[in-house]
Amino acid sequence: MVQTHASWVFLAPPLVFKMKKPVNFGFLDFSTLEKRRVDCENEVTLNRRLAPGVYLGVEPVCEGPDGPCLGGMGPVLEWVVKMRQMDARQFLSQRLRRGEVDEAMIGRVVERLEAFYRTQPPLPLAEVAQACRRLEECVRGNFSAALEFTGHSLSGPALAAIEAFSTTFEDHWRSLLESRARNGWIRDGHGDLHSEHIHISTDTVDIYDCTEFNDAFRHIDVACDVAFLAMDLDFHERPELSRLFVTQFAAHMRDSELELLMDFYKCYRACVRGKVESLHSMGETVGAVERTASLDLARRYFRLALRYALGGSSPRVWVCMGRVASGKSALADALGRETGWRVVSSDRVRKSLAGVPLTVRGGQEERARLYSVEMTQRVYDELWRVAQSEVEQGRSVILDATFSLRAQRDAMRQKGGLITWIVAEAGDSMTLRRLRERENGGGVVSDARVEDQAALNSRFEPPDELPAGEWLRITTESETETTLERLMVEIATRNART
Repeated sequence: MVQTHASWVFLAPPLVFKMKKPVNFGFLDFSTLEKRRVDCENEVTLNRRLAPGVYLGVEPVCEGPDGPCLGGMGPVLEWVVKMRQMDARQFLSQRLRRGEVDEAMIGRVVERLEAFYRTQPPLPLAEVAQACRRLEECVRGNFSAALEFTGHSLSGPALAAIEAFSTTFEDHWRSLLESRARNGWIRDGHGDLHSEHIHISTDTVDIYDCTEFNDAFRHIDVACDVAFLAMDLDFHERPELSRLFVTQFAAHMRDSELELLMDFYKCYRACVRGKVESLHSMGETVGAVERTASLDLARRYFRLALRYALGGSSPRVWVCMGRVASGKSALADALGRETGWRVVSSDRVRKSLAGVPLTVRGGQEERARLYSVEMTQRVYDELWRVAQSEVEQGRSVILDATFSLRAQRDAMRQKGGLITWIVAEAGDSMTLRRLRERENGGGVVSDARVEDQAALNSRFEPPDELPAGEWLRITTESETETTLERLMVEIATRNART
């Protein structure tokens, strides 16, 4: 027996029996025996569209002379969905873990989905407006539900940024979303299209376990439906397969707008999974090991949603820069903790290249060598090398360095790629206080101290040459968490409009 947040699934080879839990989550109501019977029948009917040979029927669990049994004439105790068991090794999720998924396999999934969506007529116009409203309610409902999980599976700043991105996108692109509805892209889809529900054998592609319990989750834009699988491929750290799937599907369906909508819908889908895993981790019947595993999954899904909100699906370089003691390093580290992106510090790179212990501040002669023009050039070359390596592997990266000279910034921009410059700023009294704290504190990597402030500041060239859309200022005089939330909300809002 294995559990989901809403069902118990009993494996009895060559069969599987699925029993609904008597739960009511609002979006799902299995609270009575009759509701569970109706849902079982809906599940079989709807799932036969994409997995006709898997769903065998609905059977009662009855009170028999020797206890509960399948079928029989006694009082019905429960209802179960009867299914054919599929080879676990052939699920797309398992194939991804073994590194077996290639372009041809993604192409088979695209063709199966194209055939399905073309047989699903657009929703009647009378239902389209209601479906759009319900989806908007679902998107925004995730945020009120996630309040329960803050401090558990996501942070307050992350939730604020995800919400800012999603609501801003809906408002800014409303005309596009409405035109999609008018043009017939709202259909009765799958609703839960991710890799664990896709079974690929030699001859067939079966896609099972659609969302039968709530029509609003299936009556959606086709782009929203396929975004779940695109998000899941990202989640399995195969962004190149995600991009391939999206571009091929858009081409097959002749949907020129689909790619523009992907980050919005992938963010929504990641939030749904984060919510589901959070609920599962809080379930009363879930064991300790399973609870921990679900909590870890929930955190990973919410982190992925935050990445979509901040930078979309394409990897980019985030540069946290600013004057000495401006708070850029604390901000870079906080952003790295939230997103999971690697943080590369110029202070650490400098001392590593020189073979100097990180927290040891050398004498005047040693620091002259460490901060020479030649060493500084080596440091910035190494920053770019690491950044390029991360981006080539499909990952964003955070660079923590002053970038005090325009020449340094120009050199970085000339190398190409997506770069966002975050300029940390603080008043002289705050930066002076931070520098004084370094004098008394241990474990500080930076060598800059009070006596260096004037000279370092005099060499700092404000980044006025950067195009408006490529950089932003953030004041760092508040607590780091407060500053981080303001930063991420501003980035997410910008991202939603571009």
